[in-house]
Amino acid sequence: MVPNKKGLLEIYDKLYAFYGPQHWWPGDGPFEVAVGAILTQNTNWSNVEKAIANLKAARVLSARALHKVPAAELALLIRPSGYFNIKAGRLKAFLAFLLTAYRGSMKKMGKGGSASLRQELLNVNGIGPETADSILLYALDKPVFVIDAYTKRVMSRHGVLDHGASYDEYQRMFHKLLGNDIGLFNEYHALLVMVGKDYCKPKPRCVNCPLCGMSRVIG
Repeated sequence: MVPNKKGLLEIYDKLYAFYGPQHWWPGDGPFEVAVGAILTQNTNWSNVEKAIANLKAARVLSARALHKVPAAELALLIRPSGYFNIKAGRLKAFLAFLLTAYRGSMKKMGKGGSASLRQELLNVNGIGPETADSILLYALDKPVFVIDAYTKRVMSRHGVLDHGASYDEYQRMFHKLLGNDIGLFNEYHALLVMVGKDYCKPKPRCVNCPLCGMSRVIG
C-alpha cells in the first residue's frame, strides 16, 4: 500500500466531523506547554494538570523561578505526574538548556529553525523525539508532526503504514503528504489521540468508531 494525501485527509475529515476541534495543547503560554510535554511522559493528562496546578499554587511556573527550586522540592510538587524524581531531573535539564541558550525565553527560542531546535531539544537529557516535537509544534508553532503510539496504531490498522515503521518514517510521511500546515498538524495529532483513546485501543472497539469501514483507505 502506498500512502497518499487523499487517504490521509479522508481520515482527518472523518475524525474532525466526529470530534470537532480539540484546541490543543492546553496550557497558559509556551513555557507551560513545554513543561506539560515533559510531564506527560508515561502518564495521562489529568495527572499532569494536578502537577501543573501545584506549580502554579507555589508560584514557580516560570523558567527562572522553577530553576531555583531544589530538585527534591520540585519532585514533590510534580508528584501527581508519576516518575516524579526522574521528571524533576528532566525538567531541570530543560530549564538549564532554556536559560543557558535562550535566557529563559521561549519567545527567543521560537525564533530558531525547526531542524536546529529539534536537535537542541534532543540533546537535552530525557527529551526524546515525541516530547521534542510536542514542544516544537504546540509551544513554538513549528510545522512538525508529532508521532505517538496512538498515531502508529490508528494508521497501521487502516493500511497507511506498517506499525513497525520507525518514528522518522511516520513523520516523513505526514510531512511529505501534508506539507507544512501547522494548524492541520496540531488538529490531526489531537484527533488521533482521541480516537486512539476511545476506540483504537490495544484491543480495538470498532463499533461506532468514526473510522469504521475504512480498513483500507490508502491505495
